Amino acid sequence: LGGDIEPVAADQKQLTVAINHAYGQQIGAAQEFVEKLDRDTVMQQVMAMDGREDLLNVSDRAPVIKLVNLLLFEAVQQEASDIHIQPYENKLIVRMRIDGVLFDVFDLPQNLQDEVISRIKVMARMNIAEKRLPQDGRASVQVGDRVIDLRVSAVPASHGERVVIRLLDKSTRLKTLDDLGMDEETLKRFSRLIGMEHGLILVTGPTGSGKTTTLYASLGQIDAGRQNIITLEDPIEYQLDGISQIQIAEKRGMTFAGGLRSVLRQDPDIIMIGEIRDHETAVMAIQAALTGHLVFSTLHTNDAASAMTRLLDLGIEPYLVGSSLVGVLAQRLVRRVCHRCAAPYEPDAAALESLRYDGPVDDLRKGAGCPSCRQTGYHGRAGCFELLTVDEQIRRLIASRATAVDIDQAARRACMRSLCEDGLVKASAGLTTVEEVMRVSMRAT
Repeated sequence: LGGDIEPVAADQKQLTVAINHAYGQQIGAAQEFVEKLDRDTVMQQVMAMDGREDLLNVSDRAPVIKLVNLLLFEAVQQEASDIHIQPYENKLIVRMRIDGVLFDVFDLPQNLQDEVISRIKVMARMNIAEKRLPQDGRASVQVGDRVIDLRVSAVPASHGERVVIRLLDKSTRLKTLDDLGMDEETLKRFSRLIGMEHGLILVTGPTGSGKTTTLYASLGQIDAGRQNIITLEDPIEYQLDGISQIQIAEKRGMTFAGGLRSVLRQDPDIIMIGEIRDHETAVMAIQAALTGHLVFSTLHTNDAASAMTRLLDLGIEPYLVGSSLVGVLAQRLVRRVCHRCAAPYEPDAAALESLRYDGPVDDLRKGAGCPSCRQTGYHGRAGCFELLTVDEQIRRLIASRATAVDIDQAARRACMRSLCEDGLVKASAGLTTVEEVMRVSMRAT
């Protein structure tokens, strides 16, 4: 492969663990099912089931159905957020996103591509004959008493259709603000924002950074019995008690802006908008915040300060941004150190210098890798946050169309803890590693 080989001493037990980790899944149950497939009848078998699939009831299923069920079951067991099915010239690779990182799980023969993808499209009620245009679909599967919603996206690629499945566990308990991992001061300040009667609160970060979880936790902090709370979402990920949730359907003309226009006639106290994507939605969200409503929404920006310049880029006048926006919470997710194999370690000096870390190193910990964490050293994730509250100084900077850098520096002088600083605090407590903080910090620059 053109790389350097580094000899490592290992006993028989360590070799066995390494071999099982690298190859065990691929030579196990999946291979058994693959060998049973009969291409002459498999397309009929693909069509055999509809509705909610029970992944534990596989005894009388056709092999291709067993194979797809195995992939889904493995994803649920590994707590994966997404499954990627990627066709190449000579094989079909299945990857899973676990704790925010993609891992190769299975290599399947290329000649199974049509059958596997067709089975998934049947489950998601998609057109299996259409392979030239993108399609979206939904399905549900059951694992014991757990119901998992599947959001399926298929797009044509050079070697056939590529499919991504997003998994949402409906049985998962919704997180509270206390569960998110904010430090005490940030939590106190953010709770004060949530308690305001009107204004715009934004949560920012890349896709998969936990923004929706934070919005749900924020709404859960509010007494829905005394407030009229309405959300506009695409998609609705979890059902919230006492809250009216509206599904956006742009293909049918139900946009965020149009939905918000209708919601404002429903006498709302609090409105959650899944995402501000365009000028019209931004204008209406700000108007709602200025007319006595508390509005929550999200933006895709690298840090808190960039949210303000993003609104200006959408064509919003500075005085409207300054008078409506009350706070911005930027966030990232870092992988937690696996508590089963955690041990003290000394991080790379260059990483410490790059992050300007000058704190104690005695409590820094890193996972050595064990079966519990799939030999990665990490298990689960925690949030890193920076909260920018809009005060008079920030409003003056917005009015003068200051850069995001200027706004960020002013907020730090007012004692805002940055994403990187919050991550390093968590690393110094042994919750994550310096390398993880660097990984997410690079995305924030």
